[in-house]
Amino acid sequence: MATLGAEEDALARYRSPLVSRYASAEMGFNFSERKKFGTWRRLWLYLAQAEKSLGLPITDEQIQEMEANLDNIDFQMAAEEEKKLRHDVMAHVHTFAHCCPKAAAIIHLGATSCYVGDNTDLIVLRDGFNLLLPKLARVISRLADFAEKYADLPTLGFTHYQPAQLTTVGKRCCLWIHDLCMDLQNLERARDDLRFRGVKGTTGTQASFLQLFEGDHSKVEELDRLVTAKAGFKRAYMVTGQTYSRKVDIEVLSVLASLGASIHKICTDIRLLANLKEIEEPFEKDQIGSSAMPYKRNPMRSERCCSLARHLMTLVLDPLQTASVQWFERTLDDSANRRVCLAEAFLTADIILSTLQNISEGLVVYPKVIERRIRQELPFMATENIIMAMVKAGGNRQDCHEKIRVLSQQAAAVVKQEGGDNDFIARVRADPYFSPIHKQLESLLNPSSFTGRAPQQVANFLKEEVRPALIPYQSKMGGKIELAL
Repeated sequence: MATLGAEEDALARYRSPLVSRYASAEMGFNFSERKKFGTWRRLWLYLAQAEKSLGLPITDEQIQEMEANLDNIDFQMAAEEEKKLRHDVMAHVHTFAHCCPKAAAIIHLGATSCYVGDNTDLIVLRDGFNLLLPKLARVISRLADFAEKYADLPTLGFTHYQPAQLTTVGKRCCLWIHDLCMDLQNLERARDDLRFRGVKGTTGTQASFLQLFEGDHSKVEELDRLVTAKAGFKRAYMVTGQTYSRKVDIEVLSVLASLGASIHKICTDIRLLANLKEIEEPFEKDQIGSSAMPYKRNPMRSERCCSLARHLMTLVLDPLQTASVQWFERTLDDSANRRVCLAEAFLTADIILSTLQNISEGLVVYPKVIERRIRQELPFMATENIIMAMVKAGGNRQDCHEKIRVLSQQAAAVVKQEGGDNDFIARVRADPYFSPIHKQLESLLNPSSFTGRAPQQVANFLKEEVRPALIPYQSKMGGKIELAL
């Protein structure tokens, strides 16, 4: 095989489309090697600073040397060390020590590999939530604006994907928003529930640190507290094995999987509405819907969300199985699996939120199509109103019911067997029996009279639940988003 340049070589290797094609630069960096190993070095610094403050013989010069080399990472040297040692943490200890010769003796003092590994994971998970939450809030905000704009626009409701009573376009959108608000609460809770693993030692007993501090339990506890605070956490897990409980990963991926389910449902609705030609996602001027059918406007954004959401929903199975097979204080069969599933869950959630934001910022509504579909179905829905009006005008309910049954079945036959329009109301107008209410038919068929409290529900929901939930994210609500590839 011919020698390839760096760019060609990259194209000759598999690259995850989650990073190369879709995800934001911020989320990509959050799970990058640079973020990971830079955080390892900061954790070694926090440990040394805390140990020094509690009386261990660590000098200012050693601390300063570590501070000066936090991002001075020789990745080639680290890779060579790992190939030789078969241990990623020790490879980076040696690499850090190489550029910090004065501090070499105290780097990683008393710690186990999971001190940097697990604590870094918890930092990355926390930071991942902090990237997702404003994006989710922006989606909710955009959909709330849409719901408010179309709060009063009647549309045909569906149950079992069969015509049901009317609702409004805004009220249907509020069903989507309601689920996303649940996800917002769940993501906030999962982030806030995260604790730091802290300084726990090889099997979680803190034995090595108790030895360093010559049996002083209070100093070991203070060391744990100091490092936890330096890492930006309010609390550490009081009990761990060598690792933090892998049930934490279940909690994290469960809320992300639930978000995936919400977005899949929303985008499926949009795809169905696109088929009905009632609502469409944005479609760019030069966008091609089909290579063979130039007229098509495929809902590719919504399809992408559904496709990736399915992947996100399946990822929770990984931590469920991993947590169930952790032996005693830990086993290493979690490591390779977690490298994949944790990163992919956040990257996938990031992608579908960005795509849904793009969709929600450009939804197109076709009121005339919606009105036409209502006219097709509303006459049948109005039968109860017609019966009540006839009874008020002196008619007999049972006689009226039989008349309407016959006329509605005749009209249904025209629709189903002849492919014609619903002519039920024309039949009512032509029947002398209904002459007492002929002048009321227009008002009886006003779509707005069939939407119940939908407009009021939209207004109350947005005012009382949605807008207040978005207040913490107000400063991050600006700017539209462009669709990734």
